[in-house]
Amino acid sequence: MDTNTVRSPSADEDAARRREQRGWYFYDWACSVYSTSVVTVFLGPYLTSVAEAAADADGFVHPLGIPVRAGSFFAYAVSLSVVVAVLVMPLVGAAADRTGRKKPLLAAAAYTGAAATAGMFFLDGDRYLLGGLLLVVANAAQSVAMMLYNSYLPQIAPPEERDAVSSRGWAFGYAAGALVLVANLVLYTGHDSFGVSESMAVRICLASAGLWWGAFALIPLRRLRDRRAPAREASLPGFRQLAATVRDMRRHPLTLAFLLAYLIYNDGIQTVISQASVYGSKELGLGQATLIVAVLLVQVLAVAGALLLGRLARLYGAKHTILGSLVAWTLTLAAGYFLPAGAPGWFFVLAAGIGLVLGGSQALSRSLFSHLVPPGKEAEYFSAYEISDRGLSWLGPLLFGLTYQLTGSYRDAIVSLVGFFVLGFVLLARVPVRRAIADAGNPVPERI
Repeated sequence: MDTNTVRSPSADEDAARRREQRGWYFYDWACSVYSTSVVTVFLGPYLTSVAEAAADADGFVHPLGIPVRAGSFFAYAVSLSVVVAVLVMPLVGAAADRTGRKKPLLAAAAYTGAAATAGMFFLDGDRYLLGGLLLVVANAAQSVAMMLYNSYLPQIAPPEERDAVSSRGWAFGYAAGALVLVANLVLYTGHDSFGVSESMAVRICLASAGLWWGAFALIPLRRLRDRRAPAREASLPGFRQLAATVRDMRRHPLTLAFLLAYLIYNDGIQTVISQASVYGSKELGLGQATLIVAVLLVQVLAVAGALLLGRLARLYGAKHTILGSLVAWTLTLAAGYFLPAGAPGWFFVLAAGIGLVLGGSQALSRSLFSHLVPPGKEAEYFSAYEISDRGLSWLGPLLFGLTYQLTGSYRDAIVSLVGFFVLGFVLLARVPVRRAIADAGNPVPERI
């Protein structure tokens, strides 16, 4: 046998890890189209218009007999979806850690969300309740799937690789979002030449995101590996499991302190993502084509931003880079309050600012948290992280919706979100991350 062809065990392990990392990137490629095309671009304005078509003379719809201003229905539906996710994620996370079988759970969550998204094709007329139901199911399933997906990060990347691997995952997602948005833009702006109505074009764009999600989810499901789980006690039902997870996290107060900071500032990020298109269409009077171009700009710059902030993290550490991004978020959002109506150029400038910090702030937060997770509890702790990421992000949409309901002004609603970034900055600045990593029982990287 030619000894030059024999691979060392470490080389084989490296190759297997790289293959698994490449598969992991493709789940971001699969699901980010939902976040971009559905949540950020089309569903907010479209579901709002459907709710307005069903509204009474005073502009209110009445789900379950509750008077809700039609312009607030989408924000409330997002909040409800997150409450559902809060109830489900701790159970799924504990089951994943106990059994070590994350892939079947990831598949179930991903295809539930993809099916609900594809079902948005049937959202027309005044079917606002159908739209709200599909949004709740898809958003909750997306949260559960992302929790499981994120929990793979500590298993497929050693500490020194995690900032780069996490940033590449986000970059893959934003690249996919940009690619599909180009197709959406062609279909939406040229719907007459394709022989479909504007409403039908929107419904096709919504449904195609579900088909894309389901098709490309096959790649990570083939490449990611389940790990044998250590012996764990049976998971607890309902809120008892969530309470047990929180009690365990209290043994790592610095990890909990980071999660609190992340809960606050990411609530602002998620609300800006989900409500920006509503703000652009209803307050600034911008057309759907303009909004698509703006979000496409965000997607393209977010790819570069995620990779750029990943490089800055290697120079200055993830914590300091995240803090810098929060300053940029605050300034950008405050500027958004003063945008003139009917001026797409200034809206594109705002979109560019958001794009440059969006991917990096989220990617580095994910990789930083992966260092704070005790070994063997990845899915359980990432369920708490996902509650912070999406699970408790009902506060921002609720504040946005309530502010609009009370004032009738989307400008007041958008500026009300600045406080999330300011408070998140203060809380994160107080977390000693090197000590937090050591207290979690993990090796401390040279720069963090």
